Amino acid sequence: MARELDSIVDHGEANPARSCTAESGSVSFLEQIICPIYNTMAKEAARNNNGKAAHSSWRNYDDFNEYFWSPACFELSWPMRRESPFLLWPKKGKRTGKSSFVEHRTFLHLYRSFHRLWIFLVVMFQALAIIAFRKGHLNLNTFKILLSIGPTFAIMNFIETLRLILGLLQKFPACHTLSEMSDQSFFQFFKWIYQERYYVGRGLYESMTDYFRYVLFWLVIFLCKFTFAYFLQASHQVAILPFARIRPLVSPTNTIVDLPALQYSWHDLVSKNNNNVLTIVSLWAPVIAIYLMDIHIWYTLLSAIIGGVMGARARLGEIRSTEMVHKRFESFPEVFAKNLVSQQTKRRKDGKLEEKQSGNVENMSFHPVVVSQENNKTYAALFSPFWNEIIKSLREEDYISNREMDLLLIPSNRGSLRLVQWPLFLLSSKILLAVDLAIDCKDTQADLWNRICKDEYMAYAVQECYYSIEKILHSLVDGEGRLWVERIYREINNSISEGSLVITLSLKKLPVVLQKLTALLGLLRNEKPEEKGAANAVYQLYEVVTHDLLSPDLREMLDTWNILARARNEGRLFSRIEWPKDPEIREQVKRLYLLLTVKDSAANIPKNLEARRRLEFFTNSLFMDMPPAKPVCEMMPFCVFTPYYSETVLYSPKELREENEDGISTIFYLQKIFPVPVLLTLDEWENYLERINEGKSTGNVEAQRSNNDLELRFWASYRGQTLARTVRGMMYYRRALMLQSFLERRSLGVDAYSQSDYLTTEGFELSREARAQADIKFTYVVSCQIYGQQKQNKKPEAVDIALLLQRNEALRVAFIHAEEVGADGKRQFYSKLVKADINGKDQEVYSIKLPGDPKLGEGKPENQNHAIIFTRGEAIQTIDMNQ
Repeated sequence: MARELDSIVDHGEANPARSCTAESGSVSFLEQIICPIYNTMAKEAARNNNGKAAHSSWRNYDDFNEYFWSPACFELSWPMRRESPFLLWPKKGKRTGKSSFVEHRTFLHLYRSFHRLWIFLVVMFQALAIIAFRKGHLNLNTFKILLSIGPTFAIMNFIETLRLILGLLQKFPACHTLSEMSDQSFFQFFKWIYQERYYVGRGLYESMTDYFRYVLFWLVIFLCKFTFAYFLQASHQVAILPFARIRPLVSPTNTIVDLPALQYSWHDLVSKNNNNVLTIVSLWAPVIAIYLMDIHIWYTLLSAIIGGVMGARARLGEIRSTEMVHKRFESFPEVFAKNLVSQQTKRRKDGKLEEKQSGNVENMSFHPVVVSQENNKTYAALFSPFWNEIIKSLREEDYISNREMDLLLIPSNRGSLRLVQWPLFLLSSKILLAVDLAIDCKDTQADLWNRICKDEYMAYAVQECYYSIEKILHSLVDGEGRLWVERIYREINNSISEGSLVITLSLKKLPVVLQKLTALLGLLRNEKPEEKGAANAVYQLYEVVTHDLLSPDLREMLDTWNILARARNEGRLFSRIEWPKDPEIREQVKRLYLLLTVKDSAANIPKNLEARRRLEFFTNSLFMDMPPAKPVCEMMPFCVFTPYYSETVLYSPKELREENEDGISTIFYLQKIFPVPVLLTLDEWENYLERINEGKSTGNVEAQRSNNDLELRFWASYRGQTLARTVRGMMYYRRALMLQSFLERRSLGVDAYSQSDYLTTEGFELSREARAQADIKFTYVVSCQIYGQQKQNKKPEAVDIALLLQRNEALRVAFIHAEEVGADGKRQFYSKLVKADINGKDQEVYSIKLPGDPKLGEGKPENQNHAIIFTRGEAIQTIDMNQ
């Protein structure tokens, strides 16, 4: 075969292979090579009595596969000999060839599989018993007696010795051929003794550290076991307790042996005149039985201890509750950047950070705290797009509401704000609590700040609120109004640096200031500009800050400030309002409004248990030990593979609304019963109605239907064991790869994208480059064996599968197509792969002719096997439909 292939490659023009050429002159690898093997397999499969026959009576896939892994496959020769014994069709009532992989279990396997362990335990028991009966004296006589373990080892190792002898016989060709070709039980048993049928991996790399750790692990197990077996005694009454060990039983054994004559209540022919042997056996038998079995107990115990320590070191189960998510959230961005961001991206980010830090050094404002804050902000900017996509997917699946989504999203952290912005659910109600602390404060500024800093998220909330107000007001007003904002913040910053903030400001007036500020932010959140109302709100805020919040001295200074007084008297103060249009400012307005108004506890966000479980799972996975991350362009391409036959694809409207004998429909069950937590105010059904803009549920399903039947079908199907749910879950692979590729290309400045501080991920799913990169690295094939028949019979499953193809452009469907050819109506089978075209119709991608009906066994393996050729990449992940 190799020579033929080499000669074909050497020729300048492609010539047909002689081994694939039929007598008629036609060239077909399928007909000349594949079909003969297929026909033999089909004949063997016909003997299985529809799967009821014993595996030993017919050859299956494993037997044929085993044949091609053995040197016997060279008997086929090349070109393949049709008269080879392997290709002979089986005769009725008679087996052709051997059957491998037929499991025969006997009690001999208890010894055969672990014979080395049994030998070791028996020899050690003999040695410990000798030492115990010698009262622990290790002298020359004791060592002489210990030599008796040699014959014990030789006797118990007799079967292993026999195996070596039989192995030597196999070196003779006649013996080897006889054992290989014969089906007689004696020769099969003969072969089983000298050669077990399993693959042994040799030459595998194993580091010395791992090897010594493993050896030490077993040494500790054996040390604990033999120490326990030799010394431990459960009670002083050793003679009657089975848990007594070797040394404590020596004295009772000697006493029983030395008894002159025991009168038994039963008739005994063994113990009489034999040193009471039955009594001694009954005394030692439980001890020996426990001795042979307790190694498993020690192994389990030590494995649990070491596994727990290793798990703790690897930080498995680090996040066990939503409260832990809240407490550890500050560490997530750094861990994410360490484990899941490629080195190229991190190097570019670190370079930008160094430039900023060098600029700060030149301005004499560089400080270690500033460096740490810049690092945290960089990590948060890397982490936020991925976290936000997870939150958006939870909203798309209706596990959270719009309000919860706003509270869970992380700002981009790429703007000019000088601190890290965390999700609002961590900062909710913190401003109100800080205001209460300020109102009750009767101490110095340092004491007040120390009380606030006891809750780190409260400190973050106060700082963000302070800087965001400055940025929003500075962008909102101009002229004298902007001068007023700058003067106010300059005076407050001076007071903070001097430690006199509680003197400069009347902190009891903070609630009034926040009330006016909230009213202003409520107007700025609207898309439609309302300059007049905003100007009035800013002026009211100016009045409250100037005349209520500031100290009398500072208030008098501002009132007599000529520029400000003249503008106020002429009515020009805050007369011009620049409505926020910059995305960063609008994001800060919305965020600051929620920060001042949300009073929900972080413990209640999110409310849905499934949403909590997913967030806990994701955050917990960040701490797992994993190899260094690579960019998408360097990752291993892979394919996900799902077998499907005739299960539910999508629930039909009839299935959703059809009532059972109890008067309960599927949609009613999903609405009322599926959200298990009774305390939820917005369950998944209410979230669904909010998403499709139908408002609250009225309890009338028919009134809620409107034109959203299809969305309703998908909503219900995503909560059942359906193909639609599996496809949606697997397509998250592609979405994640697209996002990662999109961000990597922009971070690296590819395709003329600038590395701007403010970078949005909106539209990443429309990026041609990101989509192409994801399609190269990820393929999803659903093997729908009877999809062709379902289409011909116009089954609803075929329509639903076509709908999935339309909604998921990267989805491919493989199926078996059969058609009748020739006058005799012989059926020809093809394996086809289809996708949806731009018009939503099935577009054939590949069509491969098969040697015959691929269903030779159970059916499910063939459903997977025929579509394997359509997968690509270096790895295949098989996901069952209900996974």
